[in-house]
Amino acid sequence: MKDTLKHRGMRNKLAEVLSAKGIQDPKVLEAIKTIPRHLFLDSGFEDHAYQDKAFPIGAEQTISQPYTVAFQTELLQIKPNDSILEIGTGSGYQTAVLLHLRAKVFTIERQQELFKKTKLFFSKMGYRPRKVIFGDGYKGLPQEAPFNGIIVTAGAPEVPKALLSQLKVDGRLVIPVGIEEQIMTLYTRKSEKEFEKQELGSFRFVPLLENKN
Repeated sequence: MKDTLKHRGMRNKLAEVLSAKGIQDPKVLEAIKTIPRHLFLDSGFEDHAYQDKAFPIGAEQTISQPYTVAFQTELLQIKPNDSILEIGTGSGYQTAVLLHLRAKVFTIERQQELFKKTKLFFSKMGYRPRKVIFGDGYKGLPQEAPFNGIIVTAGAPEVPKALLSQLKVDGRLVIPVGIEEQIMTLYTRKSEKEFEKQELGSFRFVPLLENKN
């Protein structure tokens, strides 16, 4: 599949839709306009790539709705060279958005089929996360901690303590919390022991599973 002018036009429209829904960060909107989302989907879904919808990508996982990707990314408030841990690589689209914002990205995927497919896709496309790891996102990545930001792209029944402990002071954890439906939750580390919590509306994600590689 190629990236054409038509695709670019569709991305510009998508960015307008997201802007109308409240996404304000110009860098995030620029990432949406730039990254060829259709290449992250099976070719059968190409026509749907620039609708603001989630789609299946195999291994019972989905590529998140563009609004959700943009919303979570905006909450991280990424600055160039921030180290960001992503839990749930999935199709790699969210990873690409983080890389576009010039973050150092460490990403973990627990589905082996997806892990292999996405890792191959990254090298083919020239996307270069610092590490692409097959493993249990619940545990985070202590050997690379602390992080400026952690983003979880699956619904967590509760907040894994390991992730909170791996944030820098002033670091942000963006995580959808809940079983059937999730509340998008932002934790900001204020000090060694203190976290500020904000709840930011309901979303639906596939579940984050513990010890399930």
